[in-house]
Amino acid sequence: MIRNAIQRFMYGRYGNDQLNMALLVLYLALYLIYFFTGFDPLYWISFAVILFALFRMLSRNPARRRAENAKFLKVAGPAIQWFRLRRTIHRDKEHCYFKCPNCGQMLSVPKGKGKIRVTCPKCHAKMETRS
Repeated sequence: MIRNAIQRFMYGRYGNDQLNMALLVLYLALYLIYFFTGFDPLYWISFAVILFALFRMLSRNPARRRAENAKFLKVAGPAIQWFRLRRTIHRDKEHCYFKCPNCGQMLSVPKGKGKIRVTCPKCHAKMETRS
C-alpha cells in the first residue's frame, strides 16, 4: 500500500541521476566539514545543495534535468571515467593494462602469458608486449 503511494507520487517526476549523486556527495562533504569545524555558513551552503538535489529529483521537467545532467557529464565525465578505470585496474588481478602507443586506447591482456603479440581493436596497430 505504501509502495503504491510512493510509486504514484514519483510518477512523472525526474528521479535520480549522476548530477544528483554528485550533489549528495557534496552535501555530505560540506556537512561533515561543518560538523567538525562549526563554521555556520557551511551548514547553510550544504542545506542549499540538498534542497537543489531534492528539487531536481522531484521535478516534472525531465528534458531540462537531462540537459543539466548532460552538461555535468560533459565536464565531469572524463574524471569519472578515469576513476572507474583505476578501480577496474586495481580490482582485476588476472589482466595487465596498457595503452596503445598509436591511438591511446586502453588494452588488457591476460597475465602470465609471457611475450605476446596484441592487435589494437581501435586502430588495428600490432605490437608486442609482456603480460
